[in-house]
Amino acid sequence: MPCALITGVTGQDGAYLSQLLLSKGYEVHGLVRRSSSADVVDARLVWLGIRDKVQLHDGNLTDLASIIRILQLVQPDEVYNLGAQSFVYSSWNQAFLTGSVTGLGATNMLEGVRNACPSARFYQASSSEMFGLAQQPQSESTPFYPRSPYAVAKLYAHWMTVNYRESFGLHTCCGILFNHESPLRGIEFVTRKITDAAARIKLGVQDRLRLGNLEARRDWGHSRDYVGAMWLMLQQPEPVDLVVATGVTRSVREFAELAFERVGLCAEEFIDIDPAFMRPADVDVLRGDATKAHNVLGWAPATTFEELVAEMVDADLERVKKHSHL
Repeated sequence: MPCALITGVTGQDGAYLSQLLLSKGYEVHGLVRRSSSADVVDARLVWLGIRDKVQLHDGNLTDLASIIRILQLVQPDEVYNLGAQSFVYSSWNQAFLTGSVTGLGATNMLEGVRNACPSARFYQASSSEMFGLAQQPQSESTPFYPRSPYAVAKLYAHWMTVNYRESFGLHTCCGILFNHESPLRGIEFVTRKITDAAARIKLGVQDRLRLGNLEARRDWGHSRDYVGAMWLMLQQPEPVDLVVATGVTRSVREFAELAFERVGLCAEEFIDIDPAFMRPADVDVLRGDATKAHNVLGWAPATTFEELVAEMVDADLERVKKHSHL
């Protein structure tokens, strides 16, 4: 039975990746930072019905000792580093924390693998935000131009992963994933904020939705599809860094319009533009070129943009009905 360790296991990608690996017969372990109640921490795993199948270990990406202890105990065949302070907007207000967790945290994981289980294959969750103002579409050869503390931290982690591969011969790779969403997306992210608001407004428990830049365009896919690419990357005989994307962009405005249409409402009647949600330095367009991933992995997204939005809205409708007893 292959064994995998996932950091960020209770996040959106960690939960879907756990589900995928379990379906393939893996023994799945996860690193968790116990900063809140177990019910909150484990909510996504519970939602997918796999909580009792994932073995959780208390640790922290900023604590190398805990990482080495867990790696020595688990001795994984594959390590997926998905943990991070991943909210771009907050990274300006928490730049040091973002650098420590998202950047140095990845280095701690790499150092842990090098010392505790050097034969393990290592996946680093890189981000399309590293491209920033780069020309588009963005591919593996596109120069990076990060525009936020989060993007800078991710870029540091990305290059450290490459460095450990080239310096120590570790099987490490980076998946440069473009935006990917799902019903498990955190409520602080704009997509879930929109679908949750559409559900709440439809059911009469919310009046308005406040958003920032409606014209920002992103390449949106489904997390469930993208974790499949993560797994495929670690199955390759030689490590390779790949862009994972749909190649199609939609604006925040289009996302909102589709979400509100799903509940029979007109988005523009309920949205207010709030300058407080504008980023100090924004990225107007991110669009990925996943040609190499298609060629190397045989991977392609299975979920359309319309299907993604509909699934998220429907899930939030059910959540709001259950919570509000409507």
